[in-house]
Amino acid sequence: MNTINPSKLHHSKWTAVQPRNKEKHFMVTQLIRDEDENVVDVVVEAIYSHRETVMPWQHLKDDSVWKMGWQ
Repeated sequence: MNTINPSKLHHSKWTAVQPRNKEKHFMVTQLIRDEDENVVDVVVEAIYSHRETVMPWQHLKDDSVWKMGWQ
């Protein structure tokens, strides 16, 4: 389980454990916050295709799916 501070995720880099469509490296490009300024979702962008995906930031904690940094 990756330990993450959600407020420091902006511009962080991630590697998918099982890449799909040549999309292996990702960067967090946006933090989506609720009315209390808590981070609820992140926008991750694939470096290869520039495709963006919105997902809950807690998904990045799963080290069977995501590795911190580009590897």
